[in-house]
Amino acid sequence: MMITSSLYTENTALYDYYDYNQTLDDENDSLSVGCPGSHLQSTDIFLPVVYYLIFFTGVFGNIFVIVVVGSKNRRSGRLVDTFVINLALADLIFVFTLPLWAISASQNDHWGFGAAGNLLCKLSSYIIAVNRVSNISFLTCMSVDRYLAVVKLMDSRYLRTSGCIRITCAAVWVSSLVFGIPSWVYRDVIPVGGRLSCLEDNSSSFFLALSLTMTLVTFVLPVLIIVICYGTIVLHLNKHCVTAVNPRADARRRHSLKMVLSIIVAFVASWLPFNIFKTIILSSRLAAAQPSCGVPPWQSDGLVISCCLAFLNSCVNPAIYFFLDHHFRRQAQLLYKTSQTVSIMREMVNCSLLQDLTTVQCLPVLNESLRNV
Repeated sequence: MMITSSLYTENTALYDYYDYNQTLDDENDSLSVGCPGSHLQSTDIFLPVVYYLIFFTGVFGNIFVIVVVGSKNRRSGRLVDTFVINLALADLIFVFTLPLWAISASQNDHWGFGAAGNLLCKLSSYIIAVNRVSNISFLTCMSVDRYLAVVKLMDSRYLRTSGCIRITCAAVWVSSLVFGIPSWVYRDVIPVGGRLSCLEDNSSSFFLALSLTMTLVTFVLPVLIIVICYGTIVLHLNKHCVTAVNPRADARRRHSLKMVLSIIVAFVASWLPFNIFKTIILSSRLAAAQPSCGVPPWQSDGLVISCCLAFLNSCVNPAIYFFLDHHFRRQAQLLYKTSQTVSIMREMVNCSLLQDLTTVQCLPVLNESLRNV
């Protein structure tokens, strides 16, 4: 029978999402042998708070990025902006799953969503898996794009086109949807200790091996490709420290390089701790080295904290764009001024419909609007 250890009765909000429920013959046996529990307290309070903060920040930030970058015309836009919009879209879709997990965490991991509970369980887990894979895939593509732009500029002029970038993004979405299928298939609402929990079935060695393989393929391999790309870029720039033929274009490439590198560093820093803990736990299970009490407290506590850090990545990128990308700030300012101009024009039309623009009643309104532009 699938049940969880006492560790999960205390602390399961993020822990249960990432499928680390323990298979035991009898929960009471775990309690009777004096197994240590999690050191983290009040997870039913701080986890929902963290989730909702990430949710509201992520919704506002990613919509802001999509609107600002999407408002650029083809002449002022950059090829990397297509990846930026897709990254923001992936994060936006992901953060809409967080209220479900926040509600569950506030109820000690009870998944009480009625008849739609199992569908929401599978769907939210699937979306999170797709988000993780699509994020690292888009970042890998951005790194390869920077490599082609700096190291293979002339040889890649036919590859680095808007059409090729769109095809690449479509391929990333399709592959991410495929890689997320295991999270849909193996996720179900399971009765645990008198409540319903959204868990994955880890009783199969095949699924454990698949999860470990997915970690290697969707994190370790992409990070390795990213390191190779940027290592080659650094060596190339150090070797060819000469005056650029087109200083403006060279400065633009270097600026995009720094922005992409900042996004990648933020992603790796956010997801690396979680993947380390996940690999340790999966490897221990496959090697049958897991103690009878299940996952040790230091692993479970570390996993909870690392999950919060990983989820936080969904609202970090907008801040990076705003503070480090002057092209993004300039476009945001232009969009703001455009909206102000539209507002003034609307007021002028309203005034002209009601009365003459030269009247005393209408001029103060227009003067105040013009001062704010």
